[in-house]
Amino acid sequence: MKFSHYDKRGRFEPGACSIDLWPDLTEFDSDEKYPTEFRHKDGKVAHVFSSVNAKTVQRHFSWMSQYEIDGAFVQRFGVHGAKPHNNFRRLKFDNQKLMLCRDAAIQNDRCYALMYDLSGLADEDFERLAEDWKQLRRRMQLGTDDNDTAYLRVNGKPLVAIWGVGFADDRKYSLKKAEWFVRLLKHNPEWGGMSIMLGVPYRWREQRGDATKDPDLHSVLQLADVISPWSVGRYRTSQEVTRDVAQHQRLDSEWCDERKIEYLPVLFPGFSWKNLNGEQANGISRDGGRFLWRQFNATFAAGNQSAYIAMFDEIDEGTAIFKCTNDPPIGKSKFLTYESLPSDHYLWLCREGRRLLRGDLPSR
Repeated sequence: MKFSHYDKRGRFEPGACSIDLWPDLTEFDSDEKYPTEFRHKDGKVAHVFSSVNAKTVQRHFSWMSQYEIDGAFVQRFGVHGAKPHNNFRRLKFDNQKLMLCRDAAIQNDRCYALMYDLSGLADEDFERLAEDWKQLRRRMQLGTDDNDTAYLRVNGKPLVAIWGVGFADDRKYSLKKAEWFVRLLKHNPEWGGMSIMLGVPYRWREQRGDATKDPDLHSVLQLADVISPWSVGRYRTSQEVTRDVAQHQRLDSEWCDERKIEYLPVLFPGFSWKNLNGEQANGISRDGGRFLWRQFNATFAAGNQSAYIAMFDEIDEGTAIFKCTNDPPIGKSKFLTYESLPSDHYLWLCREGRRLLRGDLPSR
């Protein structure tokens, strides 16, 4: 279980892994480092971290505080508790991770919120998902005023993100079932009463490309308190960002403003998943940080003051912004680096981007 988010089909060894960036553990203590079969070019053992190590979760939230990142959405994959996947052990670790994030957010004066990822579900799984939510509210007191002071609130209510509503990619669950779950979390008098953020396709407004053409989509989206379109992979170069992103965000924002819905654009530093899907898999260059910075400038030009950065620690899709090393292991698996930039460069860039969006930094 220790390497579950690093491995490829149960193997984590040179030639078989799912990650394209290697975390920088320079600051980590010995009880946070887990040895692997990988080796650095000097022959030393390469280590990784665990997100169920309380000290490491504290460290990550302390970085958020240091670099003025407001907080984190903690992803919870609905499929982890579903049969026949036999992932109940994963669900146990998801619960542990969630509670560690709550503690770290409180201690570092950050916020956090739960994000349900619907990927991999079918319609018949939603009753179990509702039971999972009920248990989080009742047993863990998730989002309650007295016990969860760091939990993110929107419109006076705790926010739950539901990611994966309205995509046109042959998902096994229906828009109708997603709507049922949204209404349940918003309106159930006993363990609902939440604000809702919906993670939606990039082309949700026009209902083309990655978005379903279902005529009910917009009526479902109007149940949201926040709409956050998934932009990862939807544009690939700094030039595309300069040409298209500000106008796209501006039109999205206008639609949301007319309906009194908050709009949260997604920005990302780059993308890569060659170790997961093979050398032929396409990536998106970080362009030395310029790709992300141009997205911040486009978001500022569109008049938006907040952004969702994908992702803090996603090393298996190459979108991580936390500290990654320029000295990854060598051998059968090939890893990206931060191109000789400091390992905290993208954390620093996000701090500068936040200052730009809040009006504390001139556009550049």
